[in-house]
Amino acid sequence: QVQLVESGGGLVQAGGSLRLSCAASGLTFSAYVTGWFRQAPGKEREFVAAISTSGGSTYYADSVKGRFTISRDNAKNTFYLQMSSLKFEDTAVYYCAASPYWSNYDNKNRYAYWGQGTQVTVSS
Repeated sequence: QVQLVESGGGLVQAGGSLRLSCAASGLTFSAYVTGWFRQAPGKEREFVAAISTSGGSTYYADSVKGRFTISRDNAKNTFYLQMSSLKFEDTAVYYCAASPYWSNYDNKNRYAYWGQGTQVTVSS
Protein backbone atom coordinates (compact mmCIF):
# COMPACT_ATOMS: atom_id res chain seq x y z
CA GLN A 1 0.00 0.00 0.00
CA VAL A 2 1.44 3.32 -1.08
CA GLN A 3 1.43 6.12 1.47
CA LEU A 4 2.59 9.72 1.28
CA VAL A 5 2.58 11.53 4.60
CA GLU A 6 3.14 15.27 4.82
CA SER A 7 4.36 17.18 7.83
CA GLY A 8 5.61 20.66 8.65
CA GLY A 9 2.63 22.85 7.96
CA GLY A 10 1.47 25.54 10.35
CA LEU A 11 0.92 29.22 10.98
CA VAL A 12 3.64 31.70 10.07
CA GLN A 13 3.86 35.45 9.67
CA ALA A 14 4.36 36.99 6.26
CA GLY A 15 8.03 37.00 5.38
CA GLY A 16 8.69 33.89 7.41
CA SER A 17 9.72 30.37 6.41
CA LEU A 18 8.43 26.82 6.69
CA ARG A 19 9.70 23.47 5.50
CA LEU A 20 7.27 20.78 4.43
CA SER A 21 8.27 17.13 4.34
CA CYS A 22 6.66 14.19 2.58
CA ALA A 23 7.61 10.66 3.59
CA ALA A 24 6.81 7.94 1.07
CA SER A 25 6.35 4.22 1.57
CA GLY A 26 5.09 1.26 -0.43
CA LEU A 27 6.66 2.34 -3.74
CA THR A 28 10.04 2.42 -5.42
CA PHE A 29 10.57 6.03 -4.44
CA SER A 30 13.58 6.69 -6.67
CA ALA A 31 11.50 5.78 -9.75
CA TYR A 32 8.91 8.50 -9.16
CA VAL A 33 8.82 12.16 -9.98
CA THR A 34 7.56 14.01 -6.93
CA GLY A 35 5.73 17.26 -6.68
CA TRP A 36 3.90 19.71 -4.49
CA PHE A 37 0.50 21.20 -5.21
CA ARG A 38 -1.68 23.54 -3.18
CA GLN A 39 -5.33 24.40 -2.92
CA ALA A 40 -6.76 27.55 -1.42
CA PRO A 41 -10.44 27.77 -0.40
CA GLY A 42 -12.68 28.09 -3.43
CA LYS A 43 -9.83 27.58 -5.88
CA GLU A 44 -8.53 24.76 -8.03
CA ARG A 45 -5.59 22.68 -6.89
CA GLU A 46 -2.52 24.24 -8.48
CA PHE A 47 1.00 23.15 -9.24
CA VAL A 48 3.78 24.48 -7.01
CA ALA A 49 6.98 22.53 -7.73
CA ALA A 50 8.31 19.24 -9.07
CA ILE A 51 11.59 17.36 -8.93
CA SER A 52 12.92 14.59 -11.15
CA THR A 53 13.70 11.10 -9.94
CA SER A 54 17.39 11.85 -9.36
CA GLY A 55 16.79 15.34 -8.05
CA GLY A 56 18.81 16.82 -10.88
CA SER A 57 15.93 18.75 -12.42
CA THR A 58 13.42 20.98 -10.74
CA TYR A 59 10.57 23.14 -11.94
CA TYR A 60 8.52 25.81 -10.20
CA ALA A 61 5.35 27.76 -10.69
CA ASP A 62 6.10 31.39 -11.48
CA SER A 63 4.34 32.47 -8.28
CA VAL A 64 6.89 30.69 -6.06
CA LYS A 65 10.06 30.83 -8.16
CA GLY A 66 12.95 32.23 -6.16
CA ARG A 67 11.14 31.74 -2.85
CA PHE A 68 10.50 27.98 -2.68
CA THR A 69 12.96 25.12 -3.09
CA ILE A 70 12.05 21.50 -3.71
CA SER A 71 14.50 18.73 -2.85
CA ARG A 72 14.53 15.01 -2.20
CA ASP A 73 16.52 12.38 -0.36
CA ASN A 74 16.12 9.03 -2.08
CA ALA A 75 17.93 7.25 0.74
CA LYS A 76 15.20 8.40 3.13
CA ASN A 77 12.26 8.10 0.72
CA THR A 78 11.44 11.69 1.56
CA PHE A 79 11.10 14.96 -0.29
CA TYR A 80 10.81 18.50 0.89
CA LEU A 81 9.52 21.96 0.11
CA GLN A 82 11.46 24.80 1.71
CA MET A 83 9.29 27.91 1.65
CA SER A 84 10.77 31.33 2.33
CA SER A 85 9.53 34.92 2.08
CA LEU A 86 6.03 33.60 2.57
CA LYS A 87 3.12 35.76 1.48
CA PHE A 88 -0.50 35.84 2.56
CA GLU A 89 -1.46 34.44 -0.84
CA ASP A 90 0.61 31.30 -0.15
CA THR A 91 -2.05 30.27 2.37
CA ALA A 92 -3.47 26.91 1.26
CA VAL A 93 -3.55 23.20 1.92
CA TYR A 94 -0.36 21.78 0.47
CA TYR A 95 -0.33 18.30 -1.02
CA CYS A 96 2.61 16.12 -1.95
CA ALA A 97 2.27 13.74 -4.87
CA ALA A 98 4.20 11.11 -6.83
CA SER A 99 4.11 10.41 -10.55
CA PRO A 100 5.73 7.78 -12.76
CA TYR A 101 5.98 10.39 -15.55
CA TRP A 102 8.29 13.40 -15.97
CA SER A 103 6.30 14.90 -18.81
CA ASN A 104 3.51 17.26 -17.83
CA TYR A 105 4.84 17.41 -14.27
CA ASP A 106 2.61 20.43 -13.64
CA ASN A 107 -0.56 18.48 -14.43
CA LYS A 108 -2.18 17.06 -11.32
CA ASN A 109 -3.83 14.32 -13.37
CA ARG A 110 -0.41 12.81 -14.07
CA TYR A 111 0.16 12.03 -10.40
CA ALA A 112 -0.83 8.58 -9.17
CA TYR A 113 -0.41 9.01 -5.43
CA TRP A 114 -1.26 11.84 -3.06
CA GLY A 115 -0.71 12.78 0.54
CA GLN A 116 -3.53 13.87 2.82
CA GLY A 117 -2.54 17.53 2.78
CA THR A 118 -1.11 19.91 5.35
CA GLN A 119 -2.40 23.41 6.10
CA VAL A 120 -0.11 26.38 5.64
CA THR A 121 -1.47 29.67 6.91
CA VAL A 122 0.42 32.93 6.40
CA SER A 123 -0.75 35.86 8.48
CA SER A 124 -0.37 39.32 7.05
